[in-house]
Amino acid sequence: MAKTKISFAPSVRRLPSYLHIIRQAQRAGDYYISGTVIAQELNLEPIQVRKDLAITGIIGKPKKGYPVEALVAAIEHYLGWDEVHEAILVGAGNLGAALLGYQEFQLHGLHFVAAFDTDPAKIGGHIHGVPILSMDTIEQGIKSLKAEIAVLTVPSPMAQATAEVLTRAGITSIWNFTNTKLKVSDEVVVQREDLSSGYALLSVMVQKRKGRIE
Repeated sequence: MAKTKISFAPSVRRLPSYLHIIRQAQRAGDYYISGTVIAQELNLEPIQVRKDLAITGIIGKPKKGYPVEALVAAIEHYLGWDEVHEAILVGAGNLGAALLGYQEFQLHGLHFVAAFDTDPAKIGGHIHGVPILSMDTIEQGIKSLKAEIAVLTVPSPMAQATAEVLTRAGITSIWNFTNTKLKVSDEVVVQREDLSSGYALLSVMVQKRKGRIE
Protein backbone atom coordinates (compact mmCIF):
# COMPACT_ATOMS: atom_id res chain seq x y z
CA MET A 1 0.00 0.00 0.00
CA ALA A 2 1.37 3.42 -0.97
CA LYS A 3 1.97 5.88 1.83
CA THR A 4 -0.34 8.91 1.85
CA LYS A 5 1.31 12.25 1.14
CA ILE A 6 1.04 14.53 4.16
CA SER A 7 -0.68 17.66 2.84
CA PHE A 8 -0.49 19.53 6.16
CA ALA A 9 3.31 19.25 6.42
CA PRO A 10 4.06 22.87 5.36
CA SER A 11 1.68 24.17 8.05
CA VAL A 12 3.27 21.94 10.69
CA ARG A 13 6.74 23.16 9.71
CA ARG A 14 5.64 26.76 10.29
CA LEU A 15 4.08 26.18 13.72
CA PRO A 16 7.39 26.25 15.67
CA SER A 17 8.14 29.70 14.20
CA TYR A 18 4.70 30.88 15.26
CA LEU A 19 5.29 29.47 18.72
CA HIS A 20 8.52 31.45 19.04
CA ILE A 21 6.71 34.71 18.24
CA ILE A 22 3.80 33.88 20.53
CA ARG A 23 6.12 33.09 23.44
CA GLN A 24 7.80 36.45 22.97
CA ALA A 25 4.39 38.07 23.35
CA GLN A 26 3.73 35.92 26.40
CA ARG A 27 6.98 37.05 28.04
CA ALA A 28 6.05 40.66 27.26
CA GLY A 29 2.82 40.21 29.21
CA ASP A 30 0.44 40.28 26.24
CA TYR A 31 -2.86 38.48 26.70
CA TYR A 32 -3.79 38.34 23.01
CA ILE A 33 -1.92 38.19 19.72
CA SER A 34 -3.33 38.58 16.23
CA GLY A 35 -2.57 36.50 13.18
CA THR A 36 -1.56 39.72 11.45
CA VAL A 37 1.19 40.39 14.01
CA ILE A 38 2.56 36.85 13.61
CA ALA A 39 2.42 37.21 9.82
CA GLN A 40 4.30 40.53 9.87
CA GLU A 41 7.07 39.06 12.02
CA LEU A 42 7.59 36.17 9.60
CA ASN A 43 6.83 37.92 6.28
CA LEU A 44 3.76 35.77 5.66
CA GLU A 45 0.18 36.52 4.65
CA PRO A 46 -2.26 36.78 7.61
CA ILE A 47 -4.68 34.37 5.94
CA GLN A 48 -1.91 31.75 5.77
CA VAL A 49 -1.22 32.14 9.48
CA ARG A 50 -4.92 31.80 10.33
CA LYS A 51 -5.22 28.66 8.19
CA ASP A 52 -2.14 27.15 9.83
CA LEU A 53 -3.38 27.89 13.35
CA ALA A 54 -6.80 26.45 12.51
CA ILE A 55 -5.35 22.92 12.38
CA THR A 56 -4.70 23.14 16.13
CA GLY A 57 -8.41 23.67 16.76
CA ILE A 58 -8.08 27.11 18.37
CA ILE A 59 -10.34 29.97 17.30
CA GLY A 60 -9.40 33.63 17.55
CA LYS A 61 -11.68 36.43 18.76
CA PRO A 62 -12.67 39.26 16.39
CA LYS A 63 -10.62 42.45 16.94
CA LYS A 64 -8.62 40.73 19.71
CA GLY A 65 -6.87 37.81 18.12
CA TYR A 66 -5.86 34.63 19.91
CA PRO A 67 -5.49 34.28 23.68
CA VAL A 68 -1.73 33.85 24.08
CA GLU A 69 -1.65 31.17 26.79
CA ALA A 70 -4.34 29.10 25.12
CA LEU A 71 -2.58 29.42 21.76
CA VAL A 72 0.73 28.23 23.18
CA ALA A 73 -1.03 25.25 24.77
CA ALA A 74 -2.94 24.44 21.57
CA ILE A 75 0.18 24.44 19.38
CA GLU A 76 2.23 22.41 21.87
CA HIS A 77 -0.58 19.87 22.23
CA TYR A 78 -1.05 19.56 18.48
CA LEU A 79 2.69 19.01 18.00
CA GLY A 80 2.79 16.54 20.88
CA TRP A 81 5.32 18.73 22.67
CA ASP A 82 3.37 18.63 25.92
CA GLU A 83 4.31 15.00 26.55
CA VAL A 84 7.57 13.06 26.77
CA HIS A 85 8.73 10.90 23.85
CA GLU A 86 11.47 8.41 24.67
CA ALA A 87 14.04 8.25 21.88
CA ILE A 88 17.32 6.60 20.99
CA LEU A 89 20.03 7.84 18.65
CA VAL A 90 21.76 5.40 16.32
CA GLY A 91 25.18 6.54 15.15
CA ALA A 92 27.01 8.74 17.66
CA GLY A 93 29.27 10.56 15.20
CA ASN A 94 29.62 14.32 14.84
CA LEU A 95 26.03 14.90 13.71
CA GLY A 96 24.63 12.48 16.26
CA ALA A 97 26.59 14.10 19.08
CA ALA A 98 25.33 17.53 18.03
CA LEU A 99 21.73 16.31 18.10
CA LEU A 100 22.20 14.81 21.55
CA GLY A 101 23.41 18.19 22.77
CA TYR A 102 20.56 20.22 21.28
CA GLN A 103 18.72 21.48 24.36
CA GLU A 104 15.54 22.49 22.51
CA PHE A 105 14.64 18.80 22.13
CA GLN A 106 14.26 18.46 25.89
CA LEU A 107 11.95 21.48 25.95
CA HIS A 108 9.78 19.84 23.31
CA GLY A 109 9.51 16.47 25.03
CA LEU A 110 12.11 14.54 23.02
CA HIS A 111 14.10 12.61 25.63
CA PHE A 112 17.15 10.62 24.53
CA VAL A 113 17.47 7.59 26.76
CA ALA A 114 20.48 6.07 24.97
CA ALA A 115 22.65 6.18 21.86
CA PHE A 116 24.09 3.21 20.00
CA ASP A 117 27.37 3.01 18.11
CA THR A 118 30.01 0.55 16.87
CA ASP A 119 33.07 2.50 18.06
CA PRO A 120 34.66 0.73 21.06
CA ALA A 121 36.15 4.07 22.17
CA LYS A 122 32.65 5.51 22.60
CA ILE A 123 30.78 2.50 23.97
CA GLY A 124 30.37 2.71 27.73
CA GLY A 125 30.85 6.47 27.78
CA HIS A 126 28.42 9.35 27.65
CA ILE A 127 27.74 12.22 25.24
CA HIS A 128 25.88 15.15 26.79
CA GLY A 129 24.82 12.84 29.60
CA VAL A 130 23.39 10.18 27.26
CA PRO A 131 24.89 6.67 27.64
CA ILE A 132 26.52 5.17 24.54
CA LEU A 133 25.72 1.49 24.10
CA SER A 134 26.97 -1.15 21.68
CA MET A 135 25.09 -1.74 18.43
CA ASP A 136 25.32 -5.43 19.27
CA THR A 137 22.81 -4.84 22.08
CA ILE A 138 20.41 -2.58 20.20
CA GLU A 139 17.47 -4.98 19.87
CA GLN A 140 17.26 -5.89 23.53
CA GLY A 141 18.20 -2.33 24.44
CA ILE A 142 15.22 -0.86 22.58
CA LYS A 143 12.85 -3.30 24.22
CA SER A 144 14.14 -2.62 27.72
CA LEU A 145 14.31 1.16 27.24
CA LYS A 146 10.79 1.25 25.75
CA ALA A 147 11.87 3.84 23.17
CA GLU A 148 9.35 4.74 20.46
CA ILE A 149 11.49 7.04 18.29
CA ALA A 150 14.88 6.36 16.70
CA VAL A 151 17.04 9.16 15.31
CA LEU A 152 19.16 7.63 12.54
CA THR A 153 22.57 9.18 11.82
CA VAL A 154 24.53 6.13 10.67
CA PRO A 155 26.51 6.11 7.38
CA SER A 156 24.04 5.83 4.49
CA PRO A 157 25.13 2.32 3.37
CA MET A 158 24.11 1.05 6.82
CA ALA A 159 20.77 2.85 6.98
CA GLN A 160 18.39 0.26 5.51
CA ALA A 161 19.79 -2.66 7.49
CA THR A 162 19.74 -0.58 10.66
CA ALA A 163 16.13 0.47 10.03
CA GLU A 164 15.14 -3.18 9.71
CA VAL A 165 16.74 -3.94 13.08
CA LEU A 166 14.98 -0.95 14.64
CA THR A 167 11.52 -1.87 13.39
CA ARG A 168 12.01 -5.51 14.34
CA ALA A 169 12.80 -4.36 17.88
CA GLY A 170 9.61 -2.31 18.10
CA ILE A 171 10.54 1.20 16.93
CA THR A 172 7.49 2.84 15.33
CA SER A 173 8.98 6.22 14.31
CA ILE A 174 12.30 6.96 12.59
CA TRP A 175 13.85 10.41 12.11
CA ASN A 176 16.17 9.70 9.20
CA PHE A 177 19.22 11.97 8.76
CA THR A 178 20.84 9.71 6.15
CA ASN A 179 20.70 10.02 2.36
CA THR A 180 18.89 6.69 2.06
CA LYS A 181 15.18 6.43 1.38
CA LEU A 182 14.14 3.76 3.85
CA LYS A 183 11.84 0.91 2.92
CA VAL A 184 9.70 0.11 5.94
CA SER A 185 6.15 -1.09 6.59
CA ASP A 186 3.25 1.35 6.51
CA GLU A 187 2.97 1.05 10.30
CA VAL A 188 6.31 2.84 10.74
CA VAL A 189 6.46 6.63 10.49
CA VAL A 190 9.59 7.98 8.78
CA GLN A 191 10.64 11.61 8.53
CA ARG A 192 13.68 12.19 6.35
CA GLU A 193 15.80 15.29 6.87
CA ASP A 194 17.63 16.07 3.65
CA LEU A 195 20.42 18.42 4.74
CA SER A 196 21.73 18.66 1.18
CA SER A 197 18.37 20.00 -0.03
CA GLY A 198 18.36 22.63 2.70
CA TYR A 199 21.85 23.73 1.76
CA ALA A 200 20.91 23.73 -1.94
CA LEU A 201 18.05 26.15 -1.24
CA LEU A 202 20.33 28.42 0.81
CA SER A 203 22.98 28.35 -1.91
CA VAL A 204 20.49 29.32 -4.61
CA MET A 205 19.25 32.25 -2.50
CA VAL A 206 22.86 33.41 -2.10
CA GLN A 207 23.41 33.12 -5.85
CA LYS A 208 20.27 35.15 -6.52
CA ARG A 209 21.32 37.85 -4.08
CA LYS A 210 24.68 38.12 -5.83
CA GLY A 211 22.91 38.40 -9.20
CA ARG A 212 24.56 35.28 -10.59
CA ILE A 213 21.25 33.62 -11.44
CA GLU A 214 17.71 34.92 -12.00
